[in-house]
Amino acid sequence: MKKANVLLGVSGGIAAYKTPNLVRRLKEQGADVRVVLTKGAQAFVTEMALQAVSGNPVVHDVLDPATESAMGHIDLARWADTVIIAPGSANLIARLAAGMADDLLTTAVLATEAPVVLCPAMNKVMWQHPATQANLALLAQRGVAMFGPDAGDQACGEVGLGRMPEPEAIAEHWRDHYRDGGHQPLKGKRLLLTAGPTREALDPVRYLSNHSSGKMGFALADQAQRMGAEVTLISGPVSLPTPQGVNRIDVESAEQMLAAVMDNLAGQDVFVGCAAVADYRPVAVAEGKIKKSEAAMTVELVRNPDILATVAQQAKRPFTVGFAAETHNVEQYARDKLARKGLDLIAANDVSQPGQGFNANANALTLYWNEGAKDLGHSDKADQARQLLETIAQRLPADENAN
Repeated sequence: MKKANVLLGVSGGIAAYKTPNLVRRLKEQGADVRVVLTKGAQAFVTEMALQAVSGNPVVHDVLDPATESAMGHIDLARWADTVIIAPGSANLIARLAAGMADDLLTTAVLATEAPVVLCPAMNKVMWQHPATQANLALLAQRGVAMFGPDAGDQACGEVGLGRMPEPEAIAEHWRDHYRDGGHQPLKGKRLLLTAGPTREALDPVRYLSNHSSGKMGFALADQAQRMGAEVTLISGPVSLPTPQGVNRIDVESAEQMLAAVMDNLAGQDVFVGCAAVADYRPVAVAEGKIKKSEAAMTVELVRNPDILATVAQQAKRPFTVGFAAETHNVEQYARDKLARKGLDLIAANDVSQPGQGFNANANALTLYWNEGAKDLGHSDKADQARQLLETIAQRLPADENAN
């Protein structure tokens, strides 16, 4: 296997002592590793140790004449196939979010076009601070991938979220997502998906809707794009940034979502109906705000179009995937929906469980198809999305899956 180039950026933090082991694990997975140290990192790990395990010179000074004459910040940025920052301190995260280029690492990150993977590591209170979370959100919006942090004992004696993932886990994550130019089982495929809730107007100021945040659908769009797909995302009203490289179409109602889906369905290889589409809408929408004049009010509702079933019934349709958010009898209801709507695969979860489903950052999906099932376990929605998409890629018909 051709070596893939990994630029490892190490910032100041006690977790830096793990980086020689991280270099070894990355090399075991097929990486050629070059290391950049920040000034703070030099207090926790030596250049000699990292040079010994990487087999390459370790660099740290953006103004080093020897570095600039050979492999300066631009050369580093162009050489890298992936940039991994581990540990990523709160200070480094803040500088990256501000777009600063005040040392060799931040300058190389600003100059690279390679994927950047950030492995945060810091005290649990620093991790939870609104400034840190705002900086992380901004970096994620710009396409920086996050891996970690883990929870557990911290060097300061406290316990909580903020530990750098173990070197083995980071190396495996790189192998699964970025080695060989990225893990792209959907390269050359076109994927259309829906996400978020719909809003069904009662009057100009009120509507019927649900608790969907759109996080699962947006995670799917982001991961599908990273896996090489050309992604069109049709979204109901959500407060989420558009994933990098994704074509986004915003809609409000179920009827608008159906129209957008049908306008974009031709030529798609995969359709994923992840949106929580309202089952009913008011028969009539009041022209003005409905006044509170009676003790009770009756609203007549009519069924909304079934977007997923409509797609599945097309004579020439893409591989069609649905979702089933249930509160009990999950497998029974999921398999019934799979058969009734003629789907190729369905992803089901129990939204009655705390910490998963609507508005949560994690999920626990089980996939069902006619002859089998697969439990994805409990993890963050990005990981759930990746596992679901890999299963879809494996189950595409052979002629559809040929690049």
